[in-house]
Parts: sequence; structure tokens; C-alpha cells
Amino acid sequence: MARIVRDWRIELIEAHPNLFHPPVGAPEATQGYPTCGHGWRDLLERLFTRIEAAMAEGGGWLRILEIQEKYGTLRFSWRGELSDESRTKVEEAIALAEARSACTCEECGEAGRLYRHGGMWMTRCPAHAKGEPVRIEAGLESFHVIRLTELHDMRVFFCRDYDRATDAFVATPPAAREE
Repeated sequence: MARIVRDWRIELIEAHPNLFHPPVGAPEATQGYPTCGHGWRDLLERLFTRIEAAMAEGGGWLRILEIQEKYGTLRFSWRGELSDESRTKVEEAIALAEARSACTCEECGEAGRLYRHGGMWMTRCPAHAKGEPVRIEAGLESFHVIRLTELHDMRVFFCRDYDRATDAFVATPPAAREE
């Protein structure tokens, strides 16, 4: 008997229907269907768990619009109506997932870094790497620019350090950055 292989993306959509709102009988046609490699499955599962927890606490609704890789990192877009508290937690969850994607191989999920190959940017481990590693200034390896929701005509950005081992942002004193 032939073995049926399930697509991890469809399993993810079916496990989180309140975020994806898949059409009946056609999860592959769902808006927000992930267009990234299997290596990011874990970070997406973490993201969805955090989003669902934020929504359970503060109510509201959320619909995933797009999940993709762009310039080697995760891009996640959504729309919805959330309380201010839930929105803050959702934005933090997205920022963590985007930061994790910058240091996680999109192919296998192991620790990785940014490479450039033929005009393409990708985050890969040494085993899956193609091209040349992108040069990163010493001390800025875990430094991430975080984009928050647009407020009126203004976009809010700030920078944080990400620790892959704890899957958390960490405070880095300015003096440590200067060294």
C-alpha cells in the first residue's frame, strides 16, 4: 500500500484554524499558506501558540494574511481586532519569530546564518549553505531591528538582541555593545 505523505503546512493550518480560517476541504488554498522551508516549522508553531495565548487572554480575532521568506528571514502579516494588551503580545511573538528565523536554517531548523547566492539571500546552516556568508559586524550577530504596527502615518522601529538558546530578547548594556 502506498504511503501518503502529509504536507507540514497543511497540518499547521489544520492545527490552528482560528488563525488561518481555511476554506472547507481546501486547506492548501488558505490565505497565509506558509511559503517557507520545513526548517521554520518549529518557529511558526511557537509563534502560533503565543498568538493563541494572547488572544485567549485578551479576546479579539486575527487572520493570517501571509507567511513567507524574504531576504533570508520570516515575513508575517496579519489583520484583526485585538485589545491593546493582546496586540502588544502578538507583536512581540512576531518579533521573536522573525528574529529566530534570522539564525535558523530554513531547510533543517538547525542554527544558521545569512548567506547570499546568485542574488538570493537565505538563512542556512553550514550543511545547507550556498554562496557566501553575508558579512556581519562583530557584536551585531544577534542584533535585530523590530518593526511594530504602523501608527497613523508613522512606523515604529527599535533594536534588540535575540538569544536563540532561550528564544527571547535580552538586554545588552550599551557598554557591552561598544566592546
